[in-house]
Amino acid sequence: MSKKLFAYLMLPLLLLFCNSSQNSVAGSKQKSPDVQSGTLEKMIVASGSVAMDVDLNRLNGVNSATAKRETLRFAVAANSFFTVLVFNNVLRGPEQGSLALIPQNSATLPAALSASLNQLVVEKLPSGEAFDLAVRDGKTGFAFFNIEGHQYDYDAGAQSLRITDGRLLISKEFANALGRPSDAGRVVGKISIGAAMQPIEITHLVNGEPQFVMMPAVGTQPGPDVIVGNLPSVEQFGSVGTQVGLAVGTDSCNNGQVDLDWFALPNNDHPVIPQNLYRMSGGTDNIERFEQVGQSWLKHAFAAASANTCGFGCNGVGGSHLGSGCSDLYSASLNASQSGLGSRAWVNPFTGAFPGSPSPADHTGHVHTGTSHRVTVAMSDLDTTQNPGATYFAEGQYVTPHEYAWCQANPGQCNMYNNVSYRQFSVSGGPTNFTFSPVGSTARSQPAIFAWSGATINKIEPDAGNDGIAFVGYKVTNPSTGVWHYEYAIYNENLDRAIQSFAVPTGRRIRNIGFHAPPQEPGWANDGTVGNTGYSSTPWTSVVTGGSLTWSCETFAQNPNANALRWGTLYNFRFDSNRPPQDEFAVIGFFKTGVPIMAAIQGPQHRP
Repeated sequence: MSKKLFAYLMLPLLLLFCNSSQNSVAGSKQKSPDVQSGTLEKMIVASGSVAMDVDLNRLNGVNSATAKRETLRFAVAANSFFTVLVFNNVLRGPEQGSLALIPQNSATLPAALSASLNQLVVEKLPSGEAFDLAVRDGKTGFAFFNIEGHQYDYDAGAQSLRITDGRLLISKEFANALGRPSDAGRVVGKISIGAAMQPIEITHLVNGEPQFVMMPAVGTQPGPDVIVGNLPSVEQFGSVGTQVGLAVGTDSCNNGQVDLDWFALPNNDHPVIPQNLYRMSGGTDNIERFEQVGQSWLKHAFAAASANTCGFGCNGVGGSHLGSGCSDLYSASLNASQSGLGSRAWVNPFTGAFPGSPSPADHTGHVHTGTSHRVTVAMSDLDTTQNPGATYFAEGQYVTPHEYAWCQANPGQCNMYNNVSYRQFSVSGGPTNFTFSPVGSTARSQPAIFAWSGATINKIEPDAGNDGIAFVGYKVTNPSTGVWHYEYAIYNENLDRAIQSFAVPTGRRIRNIGFHAPPQEPGWANDGTVGNTGYSSTPWTSVVTGGSLTWSCETFAQNPNANALRWGTLYNFRFDSNRPPQDEFAVIGFFKTGVPIMAAIQGPQHRP
């Protein structure tokens, strides 16, 4: 491969981004630049090495309490075509391609793997696949291992790429070939990659755009309109104690006719991306309740791509704007990169406003663990032996100030309400390491609460045009003669005022009163909470008085960091009664401001 540099001032941005849906991870030690002007480089692997640390006992199906560890070492073949995009010296992500491997040692391997040892490749998979990387036979395409949990780190000064902490999972087809189908997804080792990179294409951007004639807008909605077009993957990236740290891949699409602002920090005109995980379970059919079991901090977007995942027809704009019709993939690995995550506390979810200074993603003064700022979930909430028959749903959301600013200047062109999507995932593995596989397609532009089978979902909007929306879901079941179970869920999509209380008319004969909320992050330096102490995780108290059951947390005056139901979050309320249901109204009280609002539900019948 020639080391000559090619400079382009025209279509390469369109070609690089539209032909790539694999925009993956910014390294954890990098800072996102101001992307209004800069340089986009397409880098290719010049040379490198790969190490696979495997447990040969596990790989060969030997039942042993003792691991037999062996490191398989490979050089990267010179003719490999594995490219990444780097914007202003920050890794934007890898493109689809592969690294051909040359063995440097040998080991006692299963026959199929041993036969393919001289033609293995590490392949960057297309968007929509369950995994980002895989180890395959380069000639037959047979997959031996899927790779998850890896992170990318790019050193601009040395022009070097490192991929670390990748877990090697036996693929389904390899497990079948071994005659051990139950071993599919089993972790048998780790992989690490180091590579020297060289540029093959360079695009110079002025005010965020390359010097070429743009295609016309192709979106269908007036104004900018970002949606979550696809949720391709969920992956585990660490664990601490009884919890795991997950991340969700998110692929955004601009269905608007206006290019969406996408300026990186320290500019505060870009989307932020929370990730959530939910579980549906309970009852004889495992659909009684719908609970949120994990939530992350916010990924701060930088350097938009210009692919066409949603099929709207991308106009080719990227960099500091997500072009009309265009899409931009942030892989699970990118959304797990802790240096690019900031607390939800900084952001008004309706206006999208947050400060540019101090930085809402400043990580000085604390040390990260495997769960810090990621979607933190208790292992017990994922363990299939403890949750038989449960189903899981990942959710992504994009909140951006550009949509609100456009709405203010163009009344009637307000696109802040359709920025949430969800997708079902199956869970396997455990009890400490879990693998997630997508089930069906992404349900676009609606929150995950709509996946709750058999529930009634109603929207509330306490101050139209000035604050966001929330959804109240409920379901009543009759688990045994004379007993009715009342299950409620409230999802706050983008209400900045937050929710402080929930009251249901019940009568007095109730029992098994319950409450559920996902875990909150501990306090961190610069986390946006009062005193940097984090939000409380204290469960809401319940009181029965005057024929009504009320759950509540502390008021804002009592504790501004109270466990209020803030945006992008779902809380559950439940009880049993000896009375069948009738139509009622619940009363919802707010945390920061605003008078209570009524929401249609069902509650126990009152005795005459």
